[in-house]
Amino acid sequence: MRIRIVGAGAMGRGIAQWAAAAGHTVELCDVRAEAVADAVAFVRSMLERAVAKGRMSAADAEAAVERLVALDDPWAAGPDVDLVIEAVREDLATKAEVFGRLERALPASAVFATNTSSLSVTRIAAELKDPTRLAGLHFFNPVPLMRIVEVVPGAATRPEIPPLLTSLVEGCGHRAVTVADTPGFLVNHAGRGLVTEALALLEEGVAEPADLDRIARDVLGLRMGPFELMDLTGLDVTAAVIDSIWAGFRHEDRLRPSFLTPNRVAAGLHGRKTGHGWYAYGPEATGPAPEPAVAGDADRPVHVFAPDPAREADAAALREALAAAGAAVEHGERPSDDAVVLVPVWGTSVASAVAAHGLPAARTFGVDPLPAAGRRRVLAVTPAADAAAGRDARAVLARAADGEEPFAVSVVRDTAGSVAQRLLASIVSVAASIAERALAAPADIDVAVTTGLGYPVGPLAWGDRIGAARMLELHRALHATTGDPRHRPTRWVTERAALGLALTDPGTSPADVLGAR
Repeated sequence: MRIRIVGAGAMGRGIAQWAAAAGHTVELCDVRAEAVADAVAFVRSMLERAVAKGRMSAADAEAAVERLVALDDPWAAGPDVDLVIEAVREDLATKAEVFGRLERALPASAVFATNTSSLSVTRIAAELKDPTRLAGLHFFNPVPLMRIVEVVPGAATRPEIPPLLTSLVEGCGHRAVTVADTPGFLVNHAGRGLVTEALALLEEGVAEPADLDRIARDVLGLRMGPFELMDLTGLDVTAAVIDSIWAGFRHEDRLRPSFLTPNRVAAGLHGRKTGHGWYAYGPEATGPAPEPAVAGDADRPVHVFAPDPAREADAAALREALAAAGAAVEHGERPSDDAVVLVPVWGTSVASAVAAHGLPAARTFGVDPLPAAGRRRVLAVTPAADAAAGRDARAVLARAADGEEPFAVSVVRDTAGSVAQRLLASIVSVAASIAERALAAPADIDVAVTTGLGYPVGPLAWGDRIGAARMLELHRALHATTGDPRHRPTRWVTERAALGLALTDPGTSPADVLGAR
């Protein structure tokens, strides 16, 4: 295939390297001739690096470079061009002008693809005389390493074009997922679950960014916490994506932005690229403050209280783990006068358990029963708690069995569901809302998120690990406890919990029934 790439910036040159290495002839062009020369030199250096690391033979690298054609004029006639991939700046007028000029220069048989990450594919195509020839082909940076591409049909795109683009992408070694032409497409939309909920937790004073990041990494198993991720991506970029997706979905509560971001963006606190975001960077930066050492009485008696029968299994598991670590675990229905009380909460608050069951407010704390990916537990503190009792509870939770590493224990403010539950509930809920709108297939949602965002497991498969019924219980409890519509259960989770289906199961649609006749 002969592919013309218009735009020789970071994305254009990455796409050029990817396509040329896979055996395609690539015309690389830009309105700035020096950008093309720089891009060709960059691609050559990347291929040489691949050879040095043993990922590619020298002959294959040289052949790829030979397939890379530096084109002086983006609008040159190209009777043999099969596909054009546009990778210019994110501006509708600019992209419309590019495609308008290409439409006049290239044959009608050439397929057009835009690498837009935020603009409507349909609106870009509408500027063409023939809008049926254009689709979205959204790559991620760095293109050769991010092995996922979103194929986005516009409203008028010819039906044969998405399968053609999918075949191209997968023939070049990447995974293609077909996504509806909606704000954020798939990966950016699905990624809002983590970031928006983390910002909401910070708004509410539940914990500081470093604590929220530690919990995201050590409990949920994410490679980066949400605030680290925002600093890497750029808070200016993140805030713009959050706002555009929220507006695009007509102010859907599940996607609600935070009031925290606009002032930080205005102040230039954009993250790594400006030297300061949620964290400071550079040679003088010291990083987040270390967690305070555990200082309480680890031998203080502890009573694990199940606030309802559904939590008894969680309470029993915690009792067993603490007893194995040598803690003085009490048994019986009520705590002694000296014991600290630990309550495994699921979508509810510790304060509500204290009020409902007459527990001693000064000595009662919450514990997140989610199985942790690492050696971390989370202790939730109400405003009525005694600080010394809290230090003792933290020391008890830090205990480990002989030969095991002690647990790190994060201390957070009491909130419905605690931190990790709220983050996970939001991740699953946003993915479920994508599935129920049929914006992408369940399998594509999971593979796109794991590949594009680096999550340890896809959000729907993650929900299945917990179980649809238990996820529904969590969403309902969060919604009832907070009254916030952002936690409203999705139809996708509600139906699957009722019918005994997995969250990853696409289920039977009316089209399936009609097609079976």
